[in-house]
Amino acid sequence: MPPAKKRLRSYDSAKTRSAVLAQFGNVREAVGRLTPEQLALPTGLGDWTVRELAAHLAMAVESVNRYLEAPEPAVPSAAPSAGHVIALPDWPFATGAHAGAIAEDVTALAASLPPAELFDRTADRVAGFLPGASDDRLLGARIGVMRLGDYLVTRTVELVVHTDDLNRAAGLSVPYDRQALAACTRLLADALAVKAPGASTEVRIPPYAVVQCVAGPRHTRGTPPNVVETDPLTWIRLATGRTTWPEATDSAQVSASGERADLSGLLPLMS
Repeated sequence: MPPAKKRLRSYDSAKTRSAVLAQFGNVREAVGRLTPEQLALPTGLGDWTVRELAAHLAMAVESVNRYLEAPEPAVPSAAPSAGHVIALPDWPFATGAHAGAIAEDVTALAASLPPAELFDRTADRVAGFLPGASDDRLLGARIGVMRLGDYLVTRTVELVVHTDDLNRAAGLSVPYDRQALAACTRLLADALAVKAPGASTEVRIPPYAVVQCVAGPRHTRGTPPNVVETDPLTWIRLATGRTTWPEATDSAQVSASGERADLSGLLPLMS
């Protein structure tokens, strides 16, 4: 997947930071009440139990702390391939190659401390690291160099996607911070537009995102000939492989009209 030539959408820094902390707080409160029986439940994410899933949620924010306490990476201007800055819409396509290493780290983290203590430690650390850090501060992330402001948007994806996993695995109803849900939805919609550039199909995810994608005749006036519409959580599940296109369309969670409205060949974006 080639890097995006431009950032497709801007994100309000203050809202993004508040969203990350708010969703982390929502999950922290829920994890603190999990029983041993709930922590042992399967999640459907490989061999992970709810304990490993909780550790992964803590790690999503703890990574911000780790990268901020490390030296800022250099980005050689003459060698972009050796140290280029990852564009935000390209992040969803860069994570899959590191799934094995992430799983190993999650297993080790889950065995190191009880989940509630992991969240408490991360909350204390992020309260010290994040407030004084500039959005333009470069981070040596696992997938490559990223701006802090962009990396925080990716944390909304991790937190929202895995909050949904946690709710379904443990029978919970952890709430979604509205701004976190919005940022997650928008980033995954932008990633679709990067993967399938064009303007023949309009994808609507009210109330948070509308993107045009898929090569073909460009729509200019009136109702687009190819329209896909769904709700934010269904879109997030489609984009991350939690549900399939046939499942979503057969259950009427997605409406799709037009010969270029079938997105099954483009999904999932992350898995």
